[in-house]
Amino acid sequence: MTTENDRLYWILMLECLSLPVLTNLAKGTLRQRMPIEGAAKTPRHGLLEITGRLLAGIAPWLERQNTDPDEMALHARLGRLAREALKAGADPESPDYFSATSEVHHIVDGAFLAHAIVRAPDSLYRQLDPVTQQNLIRIFKQIRQYKPFFNNWLLFSAMIETALFKMGADYDPMRIDYAIRQHEQWYLGDGTYGDGPEFHWDYYNSFVIQPMLIDIVEVMSQERGDWRPFREAIVQRAQRYAAVMERLIAPDGSFPAIGRSLAYRFGAFQLLSQIALRRELPVELPPAQVRSALTAVIHRTMDAPGTFTDDGWLTIGLAGHQPGLGEDYIFTASTYLCATGLLALGLPPEDPFWRSPAVPWTAQRIWSGQDHPLDHALKSAQAKF
Repeated sequence: MTTENDRLYWILMLECLSLPVLTNLAKGTLRQRMPIEGAAKTPRHGLLEITGRLLAGIAPWLERQNTDPDEMALHARLGRLAREALKAGADPESPDYFSATSEVHHIVDGAFLAHAIVRAPDSLYRQLDPVTQQNLIRIFKQIRQYKPFFNNWLLFSAMIETALFKMGADYDPMRIDYAIRQHEQWYLGDGTYGDGPEFHWDYYNSFVIQPMLIDIVEVMSQERGDWRPFREAIVQRAQRYAAVMERLIAPDGSFPAIGRSLAYRFGAFQLLSQIALRRELPVELPPAQVRSALTAVIHRTMDAPGTFTDDGWLTIGLAGHQPGLGEDYIFTASTYLCATGLLALGLPPEDPFWRSPAVPWTAQRIWSGQDHPLDHALKSAQAKF
């Protein structure tokens, strides 16, 4: 595949993921049309869940003013659909209302939508009508009634408060401060956080922990000086973890199938895509190398037969339809967290990430017999507070 086709493929994947969700929600038919694979294990209807996860991934692309002739029409269409979808989902009279008053999992679902708004405040909030804005604020505040678990869920509460700040609403700084300082206590070294008091060998450092820490501190350190000292250490750790993630990508684009939530597919590499989007990749990782590696992962996880239903909805699995990989909290809506692997689409087409010639990634070079520099641990990245 050529360099030019890499971005076209990412855009195609963005379109495939987005259209069924946004088109149906905008029309008020999402509850009616969305499949419910896995729903026997969970009472959730998934309207807020699927919307937040999708928008959290495509938000940087929606937020960037698009002047590329190959993308302008789709960009305008999906931006309009996203705002119409949010209007419908936030409307208490809509059949697809984002009801957030029935169970603790609303903290998770609301946090991903909050993250989308933090990533695209203009496209996904300021361009909404005032009634929809207030409806969204009301939904986020309703979620405060639930207490997060003592693990990465602390960041879900903090992200919702960060979005409320971004939306100009009153917010609770204690929820933010507690999440940041507690994760500082859970930092294990070499770019990795524990998910609560114990280490879990999975991809939650990329699914949730580091992407949310980065964006929470990035936004809130502009408001309060006592959060600024955390930023440098958080970014350094994320850069190291991104370097580790790139080394996990095998020559064929596969990666170790370890830990829970594998049905999020290439969303396991959200952090690597985010660090590329921020143009903060470690010096040993040229942007084109990361693009090549991530493109291989997307192909490996999304091109397998059975990944989509006949009418275009995601199924449960990592490489095709594998319902056995779905935990009791996974169902159709959950799988759309894969969209967060597309964050780097927020970089313009002329960026070196897209324009530079393809570069073999680390595993390709090493396992083909080429020489390669040693890997080194991150020795010290302590927050100064």
